[in-house]
Amino acid sequence: QVQLVESGGGSVQAGGSLRLSCAASGRTFSSYVMGWFRQAPGKEREFVAAISRTGVNTDYADSVKGRFAISRDNAKNMVYLQMIRLKPEDTAVYYCAADRDVLLTSPEYAYWGQGIQVTVSS
Repeated sequence: QVQLVESGGGSVQAGGSLRLSCAASGRTFSSYVMGWFRQAPGKEREFVAAISRTGVNTDYADSVKGRFAISRDNAKNMVYLQMIRLKPEDTAVYYCAADRDVLLTSPEYAYWGQGIQVTVSS
C-alpha cells in the first residue's frame, strides 16, 4: 500500500498560479503511475493529469492542457501539478492518486489522497 498527502492548495485570483504537491510513503514510488483528479461541488470526479512510472509519458484533460503541467521526482517520492492561468472553473477539491498498473486516464486508481481545496475567484 501507499499513503498520499497533498499540499499547496489555497485561494487565488483568476489568471494566477498555484503548485500542488503530493508526497507518497514507501520506497516503491517509481512503481506507481500517478494521477491528479478533481471534484467540484455537485459534480462528478474528473481526470486532470497523469504521469507514467518513469515520467516520460503524460496525459492531460483537454480543459487543462497548455495550462497545467504534471511532473514527478522519484528520488523524493513526490508528484507535482503546476497550474497557471487559473480559471474560476478550476475551483475544486484536487486529489492525488496512485496505481501500480492502470491506464493514465482511468478513474480506477487504487490509492487516493485526502484531497486539497483549490479556489479561483473571478
